Amino acid sequence: MAHRPRIHGEEWPRPGEGASAGDALSVLLVEDDDGDALIVDELLTDALPGVRIARSRTFAEALDQVDSGVDCMLLDLQLPDARGLDTVTRVRARAPQIPLIVLTGLNDEAAGVAAVDAGAQDYLVKGHVDGHQLARAIRYAIARRQAAEAQQQLRLAEAQAREVARLERGLAPRSLLSDPSVWIASRYRAGRNRALLGGDFLDVTETPDGGVRAVVGDVCGHGPDEAAVGVCLRAAWRALGVTGVDGERAMLALQRVLEGERETSLLYTTLCMLEIEPARDSARMLLAGHPPPMLIDGSAVRGVSRDGGGPPIGLGEAGWSPLRLELPPGWALLLYTDGIIEGRVDAGSERLGEDGLRRLIEAHMAAQPDWRERPEAMLAELIARAEALNGGELSDDVALLLIGSRTRGGEA
Repeated sequence: MAHRPRIHGEEWPRPGEGASAGDALSVLLVEDDDGDALIVDELLTDALPGVRIARSRTFAEALDQVDSGVDCMLLDLQLPDARGLDTVTRVRARAPQIPLIVLTGLNDEAAGVAAVDAGAQDYLVKGHVDGHQLARAIRYAIARRQAAEAQQQLRLAEAQAREVARLERGLAPRSLLSDPSVWIASRYRAGRNRALLGGDFLDVTETPDGGVRAVVGDVCGHGPDEAAVGVCLRAAWRALGVTGVDGERAMLALQRVLEGERETSLLYTTLCMLEIEPARDSARMLLAGHPPPMLIDGSAVRGVSRDGGGPPIGLGEAGWSPLRLELPPGWALLLYTDGIIEGRVDAGSERLGEDGLRRLIEAHMAAQPDWRERPEAMLAELIARAEALNGGELSDDVALLLIGSRTRGGEA
């Protein structure tokens, strides 16, 4: 067992022992020469009041100390068990986050420059530095390392944001709807943990016979794998729709796609699919373990029946029975994922539920009689109200798709 180094006759405390890590800087001096170590100790004691110094005489001993809450390491390149740039490389491999200053001899400045290129924050020539310079070098090394880590985290966050945006575009793409008699509005909102984008997806397209297809789906789970599966299912659904494949056969095809793309047999997908007839007065609905849409008829809002349907995709092939819907003049349908109805109400155990969502729609329509002119505003308001009732952002992703027919006057 490696011994804990001593300075001034006392052991240097590990994190959680004695003085807290925030009381003073802690410096690990890796130096085998007692005279050089004493000089560094005296310089730092005068220039950095309260500094805690630990000393290691060998490189192996130093590696045992780098995980002990060290703020900065002063490293001699000429040690009994390690020499040259290999020491810097090994420190960086073991503790990439620790600020590192290399100590060199008068005739070895080139090695110091090379050490900086290899990952050290700075180098100092022994015997040619005073306490003020040494203290400043340590503070600068810590600041540079923190800045580098912050920059790296920023780059990672930006890369992650780009990836999330790319996945969101795949989950909620631009529709292929060109018929002016039908209007759509959609909104996709990632859940509370933006780093774990889910697999909610939506899409609208037209069929060769003039029909309109709409879908909202939800891949169970959160993460890049689920989002990628959602993108695959959405793209497959669009291809099936534009080629006129009927809903039942599309369900079977999506089942095959899911089985081929998922990493585990436990992954499944719920979805709601609508096939709106070319006359726009009726539709066929297929549910795969998904909540049914809300039908807006004038000022009335009601949930569509759950009759028919079938299990989620990925949980067997029991078949999916379509339900025929008669659509009144000026109809509108809201398709949604369960992220919005599973939000809490007033921080209690009660969920918003389908009835709560219906009441939110009715309240918005009453407050905004011209809501059809700005249907996107309704979707934004529904999410905002659900979050307000939830006491904060919804934990699950939410996909909303509002589709309706235009009135005779051409209004949305």
